[in-house]
Amino acid sequence: MLLCYRSLKDVGLDFVANGPLIDTIRRIYCFGINLVPLDIRQDGERHIQVLDELTQYLDMGSYREWEEGKRQEFLLEQLASKRPLLPLKWPVSADSQEVLDTCRVIASEPRETLSHYIISMAQQPSDVLAVALLLKECGMTWNMPVVPLFETLDDLDRAPVVMDRLWQLPWYRSYTEGQHTVMIGYSDSAKDAGKFAATWAQYKAQEQLVSLAEKHNVDLMLFHGRGGTVGRGGGPLEKAMASQPPGSVRGKIRVTEQGEMIRYKFGLPKIAFKSLSAYVTATLRATLSPHDAPNAEWRDLIERMATASLEGYRSIVRGHPQFVPYFRSLTPEQELNKLALGSRPAKRKASGGVESLRAIPWVFAWTQVRLNLPAWLGVRQALEYAQKEDPATLKIMMAEWPFFSAFVDLIEMVLGKADIEICQYYEKQLVPAELHDLGHQLRVDLKTLENLLNELKGQSKLLDSDPTLQSTIEVRKPYIDPLNFLQAELIKRERKAGSISSDLDRALKVTMAGIAAGMRNTG
Repeated sequence: MLLCYRSLKDVGLDFVANGPLIDTIRRIYCFGINLVPLDIRQDGERHIQVLDELTQYLDMGSYREWEEGKRQEFLLEQLASKRPLLPLKWPVSADSQEVLDTCRVIASEPRETLSHYIISMAQQPSDVLAVALLLKECGMTWNMPVVPLFETLDDLDRAPVVMDRLWQLPWYRSYTEGQHTVMIGYSDSAKDAGKFAATWAQYKAQEQLVSLAEKHNVDLMLFHGRGGTVGRGGGPLEKAMASQPPGSVRGKIRVTEQGEMIRYKFGLPKIAFKSLSAYVTATLRATLSPHDAPNAEWRDLIERMATASLEGYRSIVRGHPQFVPYFRSLTPEQELNKLALGSRPAKRKASGGVESLRAIPWVFAWTQVRLNLPAWLGVRQALEYAQKEDPATLKIMMAEWPFFSAFVDLIEMVLGKADIEICQYYEKQLVPAELHDLGHQLRVDLKTLENLLNELKGQSKLLDSDPTLQSTIEVRKPYIDPLNFLQAELIKRERKAGSISSDLDRALKVTMAGIAAGMRNTG
């Protein structure tokens, strides 16, 4: 670009050289060629697979079968070693080769183009050390930050133990230089445990991580892996930030924006400015005037509520023999691959069931049929338990604890967007009669929860406390409802025929996109 500039100057075209070209040169000088640094993300199981193939090839045994202590010992020894570990040529599977190729590409890129290496489904300290070793062996010359993403309920509960161990390791403290990012998973934790139990587990994990970071003198930034749906951590930004544990937002926070929420929040310059301003304002408020931590009485009650919610959620999703066939016949889960949404497969394993389904299609499918199940299933059991055991404390929590009141408001919004009659129509058109009892049970559960929320908030109808949102949802209904009826008919025809014409296929895609746009938080 400078060559072009000098050439124009040499031939006397100063006006052209000093126009948009010089502006572009100055931007590149200030900001670099890249707009924002890129994150790399890979499932922790893939790194284990690489190391397992390597140790078996080197006749060292099976890395996968080693206990955690032996894994850490091996990784730390190799990280401190000056000799290479990877052979120049060895029989490696296609999946493992992809991981190694990715690490080599990372090593070849300028430092300013890359941000963090995120490990999905992180479970142990060795998951973090494994990435550092693979990057080193592939030629990395700088210490790329490695971010564990704790996603399931067990992983969130284990996160403080994992980070405490890592922050005690001298090699790792030197590697991170006292700076660390930890990612909190909202999508898979809610899919694993239900929204209520997962939300409380996320809160506790953040509290303990902040405390441990202070103990180890680590500058911690929490990275919130939120989506657009309530079931994936979405919801109004101000309430979400205000309900964070005290001390978890210290002048900075990192949050994902996914799906169509990117377009809604950043698609136009003025809207993007407003969205960023909201983030800055909410971050400053959470930093300068955080809310107090919950007292022991509130903690005790919500812990028991979370247990009741977890049992209620898993008794349906994991324990009910008809749940999987009901889910797959009622929702367009099988048809979602027709949409050009996302950049990854709908399932982590092609042969897996609901447990292997990614959180995006899991939530998206239920949203399409207007049941919104992932966001509220299990909440009824939690509220019923509190109403029975300690109704006075429940009312105080609702009035004085922003974390709890914000959660209740989000669930109310989800119920306000649900539609029992439309869901029942899908069932009538698509679900075998022998599965209808489960559908009836779920709809009764939804209606019972609606009554509990109205009683808790002292109102006669959902969203009476937010008439603007209530009115907005009512305005959208005449546009969304016909798409639902049309979609149910199109899915019925496709499944009956085993195929669908290109016109009907296009119509089905339009209904999916239209319903998603109308529901507004499906990303």
